[in-house]
Order: sequence, then structure tokens, then C-alpha cells
Amino acid sequence: MSFRSHIYKKRFFRILIFIFILYLSACVTTEYGTGTHRRDIFFYSSEKEVEIGRNLNQHIHREKIISKNPKDIERISRIASRIVEVCDRKEINYYFYIIDEDEKNAFSIPGGYVYIYSGLMNILDDDELGFVIAHEVAHIVSRHSIKKLQAAMGMNLLILATAKVESTPNFHQGLSFALAQILTAYSREDEFNADELATKYLNLAGLNPKSGVEVLEKLYRESKKAPPQMYSYFKTHPYVDQRIKRIKEYLGLPLNIKDYLND
Repeated sequence: MSFRSHIYKKRFFRILIFIFILYLSACVTTEYGTGTHRRDIFFYSSEKEVEIGRNLNQHIHREKIISKNPKDIERISRIASRIVEVCDRKEINYYFYIIDEDEKNAFSIPGGYVYIYSGLMNILDDDELGFVIAHEVAHIVSRHSIKKLQAAMGMNLLILATAKVESTPNFHQGLSFALAQILTAYSREDEFNADELATKYLNLAGLNPKSGVEVLEKLYRESKKAPPQMYSYFKTHPYVDQRIKRIKEYLGLPLNIKDYLND
């Protein structure tokens, strides 16, 4: 490589960095998170986040069997409406779906979309189901998923996820990769934050705020009965003992020796 070519390449690289910085400066916003109680950096507005969620939701509906059981739909709608009414984020709509699989799991994606597996619904009472719903709503309130996508994939895949055109293989591959990133474990602090908000929402909604402890203990017992499955609850929602301890501390409940052990 000649010296002149090297200079040109350096200049071109600097121009690209300058354009990228200009692009970011136009997109990046800092917002006070009602769930996290701090100012967070976002590449996209709530409107763009909803577009990402809409595309991901369509992808999930193609890949999964969505339950049409009227009894289950009524149950989840009844409980979820109480949670949404008291949650801290009101500028988006929330949508709740039941995936018809015997898996004990739940997850949410950006833009207000929550999914509960029928296998999980079948082993929980209404207050326990309320905690699971509130926990997933809390992830949306604090925009944990969108921050994970920003960290994992940068701008390109987020741009892809907000695209209007859905005809290319790259688009579908991008959505699959985005969903895979969301379904991996959140950070420890994200989980603690979602549990705290969920407990708060249960209390405000008139549901049992202690149900977070009960549902985590129940699911932990269930996880011991069978070998781990793909996207099991404790793969996407780790740190069970620490989570139970933090919920008890938040509620002012007495702790025992087991709360200080990692099983």
C-alpha cells in the first residue's frame, strides 16, 4: 500500500466516523426511566421501539402457536389489565399472548408485547400469574430489551428491525437474531429492578405482593423435576435465591438462612 493510499484510507475512515457521530447525535436521546429511576441513553424513541416490537411480534406469530382458548385469554386479560392500569409507562399499548406449549416460561419484547406459555399459566394461581405478568411489564417499563439490543447489535440490526420491508432473508434472520438476544438472560440488576417493580404493581393492583416469592419458589421446585429445556424460566430469569431475598427485603419480610445461600 502506497503512502498516499494509506492517507486516503485514514481520511475516509475519519469521514465515516464523523457521519456516524452525526447520525447518532440525531437519534440518541437521554430519558429519565420511570422504572430505573435514572437517566438512560436510547438510540430510538418509543415510536421506533413499538415498530421493532411489531415486527418481532409478527415473527413470533409465524413461529409459535398462539392460543385461542377463550377461558385463558379472559383470565390473562383480566389480570393484565389491572397491572397495566398501575404501571409507570403509559405512552404505549400493551398486548398479551398465550403460547400454546407445555413450557413453564414467559418473556416480553420491546414495544409492549408479553407472552406467557400455557404450561406456566396452568400451574399458577391468579396472584402468581399476576407477578409473572407484572415482571414482564416491568421489563418493558424499564426498556430492558431495547437496551439489550442496543448493546448486543448496535445500530444496524435495530435499523433492520424497524424496516418496513419484510421480503428479504436478511430481514427474517435479523428478527430471529434479535429475538434470540432478548430471550437470553437479563443482567442481575435488570432482574432485580423488574422484580421490585412487579411487587410494587401487585400491591397497587390489589394482588398479593408476596406472590413473587411464592411463584419463584414454585418454579424452582418445578425446574428440579425435569431436565433443563430450551428457554426454561431459569435460563431467561436467573439468580433465583438472590431474587427471593431481594423481594423479601423490599417487602420487609423476615429472612432465613436459605435466603443467604445460592442453591
